[in-house]
Amino acid sequence: MHPADIQDLDGAKYVLTQRLRRRFPFIEVIFADAGYQGPRVRDAAKKAGTWQVQIVKRSETQKGFAVIAKRWIVERTLAWISRNRRLARDFENLARTATALVRLAIIKLMLRRLAYT
Repeated sequence: MHPADIQDLDGAKYVLTQRLRRRFPFIEVIFADAGYQGPRVRDAAKKAGTWQVQIVKRSETQKGFAVIAKRWIVERTLAWISRNRRLARDFENLARTATALVRLAIIKLMLRRLAYT
């Protein structure tokens, strides 16, 4: 996470780091929207490791709402996370508190799934 006053292209260098690459070695492809299109994001991904950045765009001819491949995964996950009352709004003063709460929400979600299998 980074502050909201940082644009997507500039924020990529803070997110795509070698530290993050070591933490998630199994991630090979990063799907991003058009806000992350450009050489700055590609360079940050290459500098951090062997990530491949794929920009997911909507069709030029599409009008109205359309489900876009891969993007629905992110939207669905964000919807699941925001079911937690504390994460439904931006109440946190510190990014690390918000990060911890997101992790707790994902842990809660995964524990429920494990309990039903």
